[in-house]
Amino acid sequence: MSIKLVAVDIDGTLLTDDRKITSQVFEAVQDAKAQGVQVVIATGRPIAGVTHLLNELNLNHQGNYVITFNGGLVQDAETGQEIVKSTMSYEDYLEIEFLSRKIGLHMHAITKEGIYTANRDIGKYTVHEARLVNMPIFYRTPEEMASKEIVKMMMIDEPDILDEAIKNIPPSFYDNYNIVKSTPFYLEFMLKSVSKGNAIIHLAEKMGLNQSQTMAIGDAENDRAMLEVVGNPVVMENGSPELKMIAKYITKSNNESGVAYALREWVLK
Repeated sequence: MSIKLVAVDIDGTLLTDDRKITSQVFEAVQDAKAQGVQVVIATGRPIAGVTHLLNELNLNHQGNYVITFNGGLVQDAETGQEIVKSTMSYEDYLEIEFLSRKIGLHMHAITKEGIYTANRDIGKYTVHEARLVNMPIFYRTPEEMASKEIVKMMMIDEPDILDEAIKNIPPSFYDNYNIVKSTPFYLEFMLKSVSKGNAIIHLAEKMGLNQSQTMAIGDAENDRAMLEVVGNPVVMENGSPELKMIAKYITKSNNESGVAYALREWVLK
């Protein structure tokens, strides 16, 4: 049975290292659309960091969907209608914010409106994230966060500092939250029910598709959940060795238009 839903990660997958979409990837996505394939961006970024890519790829029309915040938000790409929205409680925020201080890491929380930090000395990776996803940064004390609809939180620091601090996270946090390391300097916290995989399951059910009709393409640990639930998991050549172990297919690297190769080799033939 032919593949009808393809979920595609952004960084390290859709984009080259200089954050461009190659002409080969653009053309392959358009050909997939023309054959009735639903190509869905699935990313840890908020919607503000995805909109320009949806526009560039013509994935902002009726019937298109987008998965953001690692599955915390699924929207109609044309209207912005929220299909899935999972937000963290104020108690969740306080628990994770306190943990970040206890283990000595910078932390920020992200809503649809912006990035919020209680660190007066704003970390450079918070600034990096804000520039990457085109969102403003706000300083707010923990007391001022009670009314915010937080979709995910991130502990951030230099890779060696982050790795050492991770060792001090109590096991109970892994029981209560979905925790993924998306880059060497980002550790992301979402509700336990939130993942790219659960978002894809929801969309596939909405579209009346079975597992064999689904594909996901990714490169990093926060793509694992979606790679595990689809019938056709594809990992980039530049992806992690651990992810390649669960792949059905290995495609070319992000700098070699690996998404285009995957679409043409296993979807459009």
